[in-house]
Amino acid sequence: MSWIKRWKEYTALQKAKTIGKLAAFMGGGMAVCLLGVLLLAKLMGPPPLLVPQTTVIHARDGEEIGEINNSGEKRFWVPLDKMSPALIQATIAIEDKNFYHHHGFDLKRIAAALLADIRAGAKVQGASTISQQFARNLFLTHDKTWFRKAMEAFYTIRLEMNYSKNDILEGYLNTIYYGHGTYGIQSASAYYFGKDSSHLNVSEASMLAGIPKGPAYYSPLYHEERAKERQSIILRAMEKNQFLSKKEAAAAAAAPLTIVSEKEEQKPKIAPYFQAEVMKTLKNKLKIDPKLVELGGLHIYTTLDVSMQKAAEKEIEERIDQNSSIQTALVSMDPRNGDVKALVGGRSFAESPFDRAVQAKRAPGSTFKPFLYYTALKNGYTPSTAIKSEPTSFAMGDGQKDYEPKNYNNLYAYDFITLSEALALSDNIYAVKTNLYLGPKKLVKAARQFGIKSPLSSVPSLALGTKGVSVMEMTNAYNLFANGGKRVEPVFIKKITDSKGNVIYEHQYEKKQVLDKRAAFVMTDLMKGMFDEKLNDYTKVTGSSIDQYLTRPAAGKSGSTPTDSWMVGFTPQLTTGVWIGYDQGKEINRINDGSYSKKIWVHYMEDALKNEPATAFKKPKGVVSVMVNPKNGKLATENCPVKRRTYYIEGTEPTEYCHEHAGDRPLDDSGLDQKRKGWFQKVFPWWH
Repeated sequence: MSWIKRWKEYTALQKAKTIGKLAAFMGGGMAVCLLGVLLLAKLMGPPPLLVPQTTVIHARDGEEIGEINNSGEKRFWVPLDKMSPALIQATIAIEDKNFYHHHGFDLKRIAAALLADIRAGAKVQGASTISQQFARNLFLTHDKTWFRKAMEAFYTIRLEMNYSKNDILEGYLNTIYYGHGTYGIQSASAYYFGKDSSHLNVSEASMLAGIPKGPAYYSPLYHEERAKERQSIILRAMEKNQFLSKKEAAAAAAAPLTIVSEKEEQKPKIAPYFQAEVMKTLKNKLKIDPKLVELGGLHIYTTLDVSMQKAAEKEIEERIDQNSSIQTALVSMDPRNGDVKALVGGRSFAESPFDRAVQAKRAPGSTFKPFLYYTALKNGYTPSTAIKSEPTSFAMGDGQKDYEPKNYNNLYAYDFITLSEALALSDNIYAVKTNLYLGPKKLVKAARQFGIKSPLSSVPSLALGTKGVSVMEMTNAYNLFANGGKRVEPVFIKKITDSKGNVIYEHQYEKKQVLDKRAAFVMTDLMKGMFDEKLNDYTKVTGSSIDQYLTRPAAGKSGSTPTDSWMVGFTPQLTTGVWIGYDQGKEINRINDGSYSKKIWVHYMEDALKNEPATAFKKPKGVVSVMVNPKNGKLATENCPVKRRTYYIEGTEPTEYCHEHAGDRPLDDSGLDQKRKGWFQKVFPWWH
């Protein structure tokens, strides 16, 4: 062999060795790089599966009443085991049939897609696995660059190394876009079919599984024929992968579908003023991060009773003249714990989101008097304490003009009336005299004891409710009468859970005894007098227009000023305050507008409590009852034309008998009691 030939052979051999070394070097380098990538992925740990999710507000029974979704996207996370098996099978069959058998990348599928693209001379077939798609949806944009592809691969590796296949599939199905602003299967299922994702049948599941390929192109709302064609492809894939039999696939393809399109229904918002207060509580009281509220997929469980809220809105809508511009507010609470059960802050949230139940401060009128009379009971008064009711001018001194309060319609007894009568008739002269006797500072102190926080002044007219307070304040203050003197705070939110169901906040109820139980109960009995027409004979008690509608023991007080009409009252289970007036503070029509508050209150209370038993207020120790003549507050005799059982703090009950009627003989109170304390009294202990 010539030297030239040998040289060529030698050169070729050297080239082969060089190429081999280079290939080995490059292969080793790639292996090192891959090992480095895997090591880095492991060191970095699991990527956080954080996606924006819609926060949901629930009523007390769990019913959804609202959503917090500032991004305009509906996102809800649901566990994989709560999804329809048909949906999972349909998705795997069409998107990634080897999902449970690869490690994030389907090499055979990549090769097949590459070959198809070469043959077509364009990109015609995708090869992304579910893991790759989830990585892209979770962390990346959809721009087509090599860097994005590399990052997608890296995130896919991190997902596969740190999460189970079920975790990845769950994340994918909760983040994929299904069109019309819906992200994730739970949102899509509710939007398209009005049902939970766990209830999707095969036909519905196969329809939804086809949408992500082109949410606009395959939308069954816009392109029904295309969507059905895509559904058929998916059903064949399910059959091929042995998820369905041929018969089952055919039945699913033929099954009729009813598209609900929830978003287009525009469901009315429940209790918008209440929900606004929930948002304020989250921000101002609980200090929850606004971003967590907006995007964290929280579940906020509130105290709202939907049936009571609807009853409140119904009464307001039906009772108030639709052509009137008068406004209203209503707050209804459970006096036992402070739960706000219903709240109306105005006649239309859309027209005015200003919350008149919480934000507005209006003069409460005579609804303020119970705080005064509670103080009076603590300072020597009894239900029988008598003061003369007549036009009175109070000299203020220091060059101030005399104060001359008046009774409604200038009606006076021109005689002595008892505290029982004064409260039932809402006598202003009695109230002002009592306030001056006690000293106005004591009334301010008492109001604070009841939880009134609005600015108050130590003036004689405060007894008539001349300083502005909110409906929420008044309602919560009356809770103390209903619950025996325990202060509770208004509660809107009972519990908050994160998107995984972990409790991140739970309200801790607290009660503090701040009133004398005995005086609180005596005041409650006195406040029942506004519905007792036996109490007076020269004018009607203030509740005479509505007492016929009450079917259960209730107590309360109405109040009015030239610009405001109030009614606040309670049963052992529910306290409700109602206000009526104009935003501009103009005078109301006493005859027409002035009756709204009481009528709304009584009909709402009856409706709200229709499924609750009628219960009596529980008498505490240290309180006794006797039969009295309500006209003079003395012990009743047999000939007294009117007799009323009245409660007193033990030791303050009257001992003198009434002697105004000829032939009067002392009434055997115990004997009268025994007549009533048979089965009837046991069944209806509140009956007098």
